[in-house]
Amino acid sequence: MSHGKPGPLAGMRVLELTQIMSGPTCGQLLADMGADVIKVEKLPGGDDARGYRDPQVNGVSAPFMMMNRNKRGIAINLKHDEGKGVLRRMVRDADVLVENFRGDTLDKLGLGYETMRTLNPGLIYCAITGYGRTGPYADKGGFDLIAQGFAGLMSITGEPGGAPAKNGNAVSDTNAGILAALGIVAAYVHKLKTGEGQLVDTSLSDAALQQLYWHAAIFFATGVSSAPTGSAHVLTAPYQAFETRDGWINIGGANQTNWERIAEVLGHREWCEDPRFATNSARMAYREALVEHMSAVLRTKTRAQWQAAFDAAGVPAGPVHTVGEALSHPQTQARGMVVELDHPQAGRTRALGCPVHFSATPTQVTRPAPLLGQHTRELLREFGYSDAQVDQFISKNAIGAT
Repeated sequence: MSHGKPGPLAGMRVLELTQIMSGPTCGQLLADMGADVIKVEKLPGGDDARGYRDPQVNGVSAPFMMMNRNKRGIAINLKHDEGKGVLRRMVRDADVLVENFRGDTLDKLGLGYETMRTLNPGLIYCAITGYGRTGPYADKGGFDLIAQGFAGLMSITGEPGGAPAKNGNAVSDTNAGILAALGIVAAYVHKLKTGEGQLVDTSLSDAALQQLYWHAAIFFATGVSSAPTGSAHVLTAPYQAFETRDGWINIGGANQTNWERIAEVLGHREWCEDPRFATNSARMAYREALVEHMSAVLRTKTRAQWQAAFDAAGVPAGPVHTVGEALSHPQTQARGMVVELDHPQAGRTRALGCPVHFSATPTQVTRPAPLLGQHTRELLREFGYSDAQVDQFISKNAIGAT
């Protein structure tokens, strides 16, 4: 998807020393917005996501391709002195370095923030870790599942009385990547004003805790920790998924007007006068009875029939889609949220589009995820190395090239 115009971050050069999900999410957002993102992969093996071989497309990891499009790729042995030298030279001409290594891994290699800032005082160095660079857990590694449990997300997810449940998506990983990208852009604005770089520090646990806005408000106000409510809202009712004759539909009665419209659509205006359902506080107290009454009616018609009725009445409602239904929906397609790319090994593939849209500087998705070391030679030429030097580095296993 090319518009012939540079994205809003055109001119920003990013070195992405990340793997799996949080860091690649950050790098991909920056790349979609026009930054020149150079994915620096370790030798041997590269990004660990390359090892996620199921599912794969013509031998290429589908998860890796999903998280790394729009980037150029270089492979560097960061334990080799000449490999470290290559990275240091690249840092001198970079705006941003983003990494998601554990704790002080790069510091031990002589590639941490304090070292890199001496090479480039304008460098924005973004570190995504499990628990942040401060506090008693600063040295612990981070994983999405562990972060969701640590932050309390698993204690509020699932059905009442059930076992703790992880969110179906890697929310702490994904949100950490989004927060990192936001932090980088904010630091870049500061750099454009002052020329100064800085350290941007976020973590999976911070990103998971940020998801607790409503639940934290409840705890701070009452001292009570929320419990799982399934698809239901913790502050208002009815606001959850309901079963119809042929599938599930979400209904959002987030205010009194919408509740009264729901009762009208369901053919039970008298519910609005029922003391159990007349106010939001009452509906929350008698939510089980409310759901039972509504479900009995909703099961009499199809999801499409109810959707049409709620739409006509101006009630917020929508189907509970499968992943396939969501990705193939005309609205998803119209928003450019599914894009196609030609990968040199996997062939024609599909990926998610960029969720941020700009009127004057549109995002572009034009480059598939790189093969390991695909752009090594091209990039090192740009950073002033000769082909003979590149060949020498390859022979010493300081770098890798496809």
